[in-house]
Amino acid sequence: MPKTHKIKLNYEFQEPILSGEKTFEVRYNDRGYQKGDLVEFLVAEGRRSVHEPLDGKLFEITYVLSGWHIDPGYVVFGIKPVKGGDGDGRS
Repeated sequence: MPKTHKIKLNYEFQEPILSGEKTFEVRYNDRGYQKGDLVEFLVAEGRRSVHEPLDGKLFEITYVLSGWHIDPGYVVFGIKPVKGGDGDGRS
């Protein structure tokens, strides 16, 4: 069973994710991100959470990369919208 990770996202990155331009995340791997896990972004401006169009949308982790000149403890993972996970039908 995949985990669902709820992670904060800076407001400035919301639109590139919604448009499909940004299909990856760079994160400290304190959650054990795995291919197939789900991500729900919590949009924030500074330290304040805000309600935005990204709320409630789920993304699947499609690939996890560590090593390869990525700082120890960090990963880069690919994401794609979950079909039916946000009502827009994208896959």
